[in-house]
Amino acid sequence: MLIDQYLDAVLMGLLEGLTEFLPVSSTGHLIMLDTFLGFEGPPGKVFEVVIQLGAILAICVVYFARLWKVATGLADDPGARRFVRAVLLAFLPAMVLGAGLHGIIKTLLFNPTVVSVALIVGGVAILVVERFVPVARYHQIESFSAPLALKIGLCQCLALVPGVSRSGASILGALLMGVDRKAAAEFSFFLAVPTMAGATAYDLYKNWGVMNLDDAALIAVGFVTAFIAAALVVKTLVDFVGRYGFTPFGWYRIAIGSGMLAFLYL
Repeated sequence: MLIDQYLDAVLMGLLEGLTEFLPVSSTGHLIMLDTFLGFEGPPGKVFEVVIQLGAILAICVVYFARLWKVATGLADDPGARRFVRAVLLAFLPAMVLGAGLHGIIKTLLFNPTVVSVALIVGGVAILVVERFVPVARYHQIESFSAPLALKIGLCQCLALVPGVSRSGASILGALLMGVDRKAAAEFSFFLAVPTMAGATAYDLYKNWGVMNLDDAALIAVGFVTAFIAAALVVKTLVDFVGRYGFTPFGWYRIAIGSGMLAFLYL
């Protein structure tokens, strides 16, 4: 049984890393895989949230040079200060709403039916946005205005519904506001760092008293697997969307959501 749990943790970590930065909803995929596997992880869905830190660490490693340049340029580089301001402002709405609605979301929305419907609706949204996306006016995160960043952050709040996709909501919002695909994808990467770190800290705080060493070991396995898989995805995603756009992910979401509904109800 214990070996099966660790194998399940590897599979879920792999799925998390592969999907966290794609507009397909990593949380939704984890909930669906959990349903298939019958995975019995730590209480309160802590496993599914905390292993996302592995994917976040991948961002910090892959983009270390850029993040270091921003950090060391805060004193005298206006672009670096605008970069940090944009990320923090975009993070703010999700922080406030996520903390306020945490219990409701976990109790009512973390189920495969909600995920499946959200995947389908989000897939249709991607196809529509890609068809009518406006001409890009913003090509660098360092040029984002404060209102633009805040609006993207509000769009990200849609991902409080499992299956919507945090990266998908922020990317589509950015595209609709005139951000080009490369900058939209990269901004969703950097925005994930405070967003998922905050979500993880909050979940650990809420569930710390009911966790044990076995839970920590399972989380560690999922964390490492997610880190490796996410590093591979991040290195290739920007080039992929530059060539093909986000339309393939729209069709994928519709297919996987429809398949899950059929599995649940047919």
